Amino acid sequence: MLKKEEKNSIIEICPVRNVVARFGNKWALLLILVLSENGSTRFNQLCKLIPDISTKVLSGTLQTLEADDLISRKVFPEVPIRVEYKLTEAGESLVPMVQNMKSIMKHRKKYEAGVKK
Repeated sequence: MLKKEEKNSIIEICPVRNVVARFGNKWALLLILVLSENGSTRFNQLCKLIPDISTKVLSGTLQTLEADDLISRKVFPEVPIRVEYKLTEAGESLVPMVQNMKSIMKHRKKYEAGVKK
């Protein structure tokens, strides 16, 4: 009999599952939108723009997006240290899909209204 780890190994390395997992949390796509609207943005400014997110969750989400090359992090050698985040080319490529959400929601409402009749 296979161990549980061996059974799930194909699922765990599935590219689709891994991509969806990155955007499964509510903050990743919101951060992409905020950075697309504001350009290069400092950490504290991101905290102000998204007041519901804790600094710990913001930091972790930024690290995840940076690991996936969707945002870049630039540290300025100043006192105090200034750190800015901005979308990479890969991150910018996601913006049109995320912005299409308005259209998706419009169609969803039409569909739900039609189903309820």
